[in-house]
Amino acid sequence: MTSLGLVLRWIAEHGFWFVLAGAAATLCVRNPQKRMAVLRPLLILSGIVVGSIFIAAAYGKMKPFQGFPWAWSSIKISISFFVMQVESYELLSPAASNFVAHVLPFFELGLGLWLVSGIARRYSGLLACAVLFGFMSAITYAYLRGLHIKCGCGVGPDEDVGPQAVLRDGVKFFLPALLVTIGAFYVRRGRAAAALSEPVPSAVHAD
Repeated sequence: MTSLGLVLRWIAEHGFWFVLAGAAATLCVRNPQKRMAVLRPLLILSGIVVGSIFIAAAYGKMKPFQGFPWAWSSIKISISFFVMQVESYELLSPAASNFVAHVLPFFELGLGLWLVSGIARRYSGLLACAVLFGFMSAITYAYLRGLHIKCGCGVGPDEDVGPQAVLRDGVKFFLPALLVTIGAFYVRRGRAAAALSEPVPSAVHAD
């Protein structure tokens, strides 16, 4: 695994601690203005953490097998194996599974970069929550059907579908994304309230 892969994997696996600590620290600040001052830089860093989760997931699905160079042909081979993981969930037809497996890694990469950029964080956060909830629902569905398959998340060890995988995704991935989304909406509401509370300059009428 390359240095980039190791860094992404570490952030994806352990970054949730920073997000949770930041949320706890923000709640301890009672003054609204000071809370906003603390929350804004924390949101930037937390957005990088959540974005790194999706970039790491994309990296895990596209990285070449050991001994293969980083090339488009190698990425295609890795994605072809991911197709089989998608098919193992037995949710989609073979054609739909093939389509999802080829699109999902690039979608995750784009979403991760969007989260890192901080542009329209409310909407990227909402989309991240929806995607992660969908992943967790698919894992739950496969487990309830008694399928003995790997989750295929691409982040960290490839776990079997089941309560442990759902708990991991919920705590390490979904919860940070939810906190970032809530924080982004909170900052947006604070800005709107501040704009409404600003005094409107009175017009000067010349006689």
